[in-house]
Amino acid sequence: EKRTMTLIEKNGYHDSVYINAAKIFQGIRTEKHKDRLLVRYGDDSVSPMLTFKDEYSQRVSYELAFNALKYQDLLEEILLDSCVYPSQSIPDELTSLLVVMLYDLQDRKFQAREIFDEEEPVAEVRKVEHYLYSFRTKLAAALARCRIKHDALSIECILPETIQKQEQRTSALPLCVWINAFKISLQDVFRDLKKKGFTKVETVSDFGHYTYCMDQHCHDVLVFPSSLKEELLNLDLFADCKLLLQ
Repeated sequence: EKRTMTLIEKNGYHDSVYINAAKIFQGIRTEKHKDRLLVRYGDDSVSPMLTFKDEYSQRVSYELAFNALKYQDLLEEILLDSCVYPSQSIPDELTSLLVVMLYDLQDRKFQAREIFDEEEPVAEVRKVEHYLYSFRTKLAAALARCRIKHDALSIECILPETIQKQEQRTSALPLCVWINAFKISLQDVFRDLKKKGFTKVETVSDFGHYTYCMDQHCHDVLVFPSSLKEELLNLDLFADCKLLLQ
């Protein structure tokens, strides 16, 4: 049986995540000089009120906001080149939401988001989502033109070299995972991971593909190779919050 967490990872997020990510992005976005100000954002003088459903929602909201920040120039260029922005139907107050949802839409290869029956719809999110999706062909074409202009195989290659180096360093770091002792014991974790084909090794230097080790200082922390992030998040241990990604 597929867990909701896995579906959310692959098919978009709940409406509340987009709203929170937009509020976070509004506060951290790069301010452009007036001579370069082509995309206008609403007033951000008031600190936003953030309400997170759980720890996972908080993590993905910040992750989405910072991804939008990282690609802010590219996302704005796509909106302008496709003529999707400016729009009379999308006020400046929703521009941050527009940028955040555009990042997520291109990350899903412009495929439709899966809507979950149990979630409460947010009118602004559905409005921006419908607007972007109706122009998905133009947006995809604008993204392709940006990649051609920058001679880039992917959007990651468009990032400044300093950020690309930071990304490479980050992606090489091992993954730290907390064991939720309220839900599972250490021995049960070992047994479940062994059933899934994982092998426990002594240190990070012994890492192969499906391997992990204990943290040397925290006995309720496991360490995995960075390449396993997607596969780990698909495990029931993570979906049931028995293991928590640091």
